[in-house]
Amino acid sequence: MSTLSRIGAIVFKEVRQLSRDRLTFAMIVMIPLVQLLLFGYAINTDVRDIPVGLVDQSQTQNSRWLTQAVRASQVVSFEAIYATPQQAKQAIQTGEIRAAMVIPHDLNQRLEQGRVLAQWLVDGSDSVIGSTIMKLQRMPFTPFDKLANASRESSLLSAHGTQPIFDIALFYNPSRRSAVNIVPGLLGVILTMTMVLFTSIAIVRERERGNLELLITTPIHPLELMVGKIIPYIFVGLIQVVLVLGLGHFVFSVPINGSLFQVFIGSLLFISASLSLGLIISTLAQSQLQAMQMTVFILLPSILLSGFMFPYEGMPRAAQWIAEVLPATHFMRLIRGIVLRSANVVELWPDSLWLLAFTLVGIIIAALRFKKSLD
Repeated sequence: MSTLSRIGAIVFKEVRQLSRDRLTFAMIVMIPLVQLLLFGYAINTDVRDIPVGLVDQSQTQNSRWLTQAVRASQVVSFEAIYATPQQAKQAIQTGEIRAAMVIPHDLNQRLEQGRVLAQWLVDGSDSVIGSTIMKLQRMPFTPFDKLANASRESSLLSAHGTQPIFDIALFYNPSRRSAVNIVPGLLGVILTMTMVLFTSIAIVRERERGNLELLITTPIHPLELMVGKIIPYIFVGLIQVVLVLGLGHFVFSVPINGSLFQVFIGSLLFISASLSLGLIISTLAQSQLQAMQMTVFILLPSILLSGFMFPYEGMPRAAQWIAEVLPATHFMRLIRGIVLRSANVVELWPDSLWLLAFTLVGIIIAALRFKKSLD
């Protein structure tokens, strides 16, 4: 048999083996397809409809006209009304809104004098959101109450065409350093990559090593096995949290404004959710290669849709629905809220509750699937 014949036989064997491995074949098709759809459809750096609040202390026709003008820009969407700037700032801290427009009592006087009309309070921890809001500073605005003197009106409007009509107050990252926003988000990416991968090969590794039969003969229940599998990796995840945030703080001067205990609780919730997701993958995969392929398939949308690289508000509604299912999306909000805005897990309860529920449901599903495989 010639060399070409032997090579051809190996090629034929590999093609036949690949065609029988349906999961691997599906990954060959799905991974580039998902990337294409995510980058081409879901990823959008042109942010629109940023959820913001309104503090209207003027309560005049001009203040309502100013609000309508801002709303017409489609850059922001007014989701709530607050009585005081302090209430609006609290809402920004807890993540209910990303910014708030504060219209002062003396709006009409400011119009007559050609001064700055209002102020934006902005969550500056996200540099993209901050930059988008800052574009509103010089937006055109025509007062509702036209001045009787046309020449005076003309001079007033031209003054507002050359001067900013808004002051911008950036909280939590006034210098707009990208590291402040990236490092806490990078923690979520690293934990997703490692925690899901560690447990996704847990059951598969037992099967490939021949230990699964031994586990079947023991009196351990599937739920006990699942819990026992994830506990050691929880400590591994917490070590990674210390490393990433510690280096981010001392090397890149990323502030840790929140309580370390809150950081610990929030990280623990996400680590547990990621490990339970890995366990589900482990009960689906037939080999460690398949487990790693499925982990990559989960990792891609977790990076692209969670708000780590691109603003969540810039995504289409369908992409936001997918993002809401992923634990990484909720952890991005949680860890940035705690580390940068001094929030706590109680104030960020929707994300905390989702991660807790995801963990419990994930462990139960993995235990049920493992029990089913025993039958």
